[in-house]
Amino acid sequence: MTDAPDENRLLAAMDRTWTPLGIQRFGPWTLRRDNGGGKRVTAASTDSPVNAANIAEAEAEMLAIGQNPLFRLSAENPALDADLTALGYRIVDPVLIYSIAAADLVWINPEPLDAIPCDEPLERMQEIWAAGGFPEPRIEVMRRTPGPKTYLFCRFRDKPAGAAFVAIDGEIAMLHALTVIPGLRRHGIGRRTLARAAIWALENQAKHLTLVTTADNQPAQKLFAGLGMQIAGRYHYRMK
Repeated sequence: MTDAPDENRLLAAMDRTWTPLGIQRFGPWTLRRDNGGGKRVTAASTDSPVNAANIAEAEAEMLAIGQNPLFRLSAENPALDADLTALGYRIVDPVLIYSIAAADLVWINPEPLDAIPCDEPLERMQEIWAAGGFPEPRIEVMRRTPGPKTYLFCRFRDKPAGAAFVAIDGEIAMLHALTVIPGLRRHGIGRRTLARAAIWALENQAKHLTLVTTADNQPAQKLFAGLGMQIAGRYHYRMK
């Protein structure tokens, strides 16, 4: 699509659909603060040129708020990437951002009970997330995200099968924390959940469905590519 959001727009939407406990400008940096919500809500980033003194200031500020220094970088940050490499920072979790026009997924036409939109995360959903690597601090990220938002409770053959979280920033709906119970994978649950997320997005005036996944998650990438989703951005983290 010619009006598909670019990488910078998607990164901005990520902050607004997976919201840190605190976010502030600190010189050339955007600093994020959280209590266990993961790298997305604790990494520092910048879209400006920085020098060694700027890096040291960011490190000191992150340590002062009780967080280990962590930086998020995209292809627009080659100089910073090189500087952090020289300082001993290693790459962690290369990430791909996928995007598709929400209208391009509605043909899947999931049944109403395949993925049920909920106003709050059900206890069973929280158990599924916890088992899948999304403990309570990450559910707190979902709770504080302003919305519009929904929690999708996935079912298969009348039994709980998974969970996902979707929130909207303007024209962009971003899906987070898609989790399918391991014994129920390869039954199309992820596919139908993405379709339900797309339908919900359109009902709430969003045009694009987006999500992120780590570059080593090959099954997820196969699913997303098979549905026609395109890689619209990339980033990675650096930490010591």
